[in-house]
Amino acid sequence: MTRYASVPGLDVETDDAGVLRLVLDSPGRRNALDDTSMEGLIRTLEAASTDDGLRAVLLTGAGDDFCSGFDIVGRNRRGEEASKPRTGSIQRRMPVQANRLIPLLLELQLPVVCAVRGWAVGIGAQLALASDFTVAAEDAVFWYPFLRRGFTPDSGSTWLLPRVVGVAKARELLMLDRKFNGVEAAEWGIAHRAVPSGEVAGTAEELAARLAAGPTAALGLTKSLLASAPDHDLRRHLGEEAYAMELSSRSPDFREGMKAFAERRAPQFKGL
Repeated sequence: MTRYASVPGLDVETDDAGVLRLVLDSPGRRNALDDTSMEGLIRTLEAASTDDGLRAVLLTGAGDDFCSGFDIVGRNRRGEEASKPRTGSIQRRMPVQANRLIPLLLELQLPVVCAVRGWAVGIGAQLALASDFTVAAEDAVFWYPFLRRGFTPDSGSTWLLPRVVGVAKARELLMLDRKFNGVEAAEWGIAHRAVPSGEVAGTAEELAARLAAGPTAALGLTKSLLASAPDHDLRRHLGEEAYAMELSSRSPDFREGMKAFAERRAPQFKGL
């Protein structure tokens, strides 16, 4: 398994079950991302994409909140101490930061479980939305406050959110910057499940462990098929399914699944 390193604002560790744990760790700022933790997330997920020892990812926040967005105030404060950024600095920065991070989560062929308590704001809400399974506290607060701050949405919000909640609801959440709780997030498909705050960590851990014990290759290919389906017509997608089935049926986990079925027992997948 690849060795992973924590960075300021992001704790990274793996366990024997193959779960990669990513903990946003700046509770004094409600786990707002900065350039360092953003880069740490990106580099870690890039490494995870080719790590055959991993079987699932668990993304959480330290303390009472998940993620309050990106620390723009802190970046601007640092910018005041240095020289003023050149014109176009945002346009140059975005492709290698937020616009790199969200596709990584969507395309990673490992199941990603996200645990949300407290605030999930801006890119924090997008991290939850881009994960495969988000367990949210019933009283968690999701918020896309971009326009309230005077700028347009980023991190794929205007692309991903309408696909999940519909265009009308996306307009409400983005253009009227309406806050919503974990129960609503689950009702609208943004979260997999809403539970009392005290049950979030345990529920997310159980879900990550269940996915880590599954047929990893087949899970990854299924995730890829779900992500690509909206861009394909039926005939092309049926071809993609056939290709994925060809790959998954050559795995040791497939043979174990068939053997367990014949023997009428639960399969013991190895992630191979």
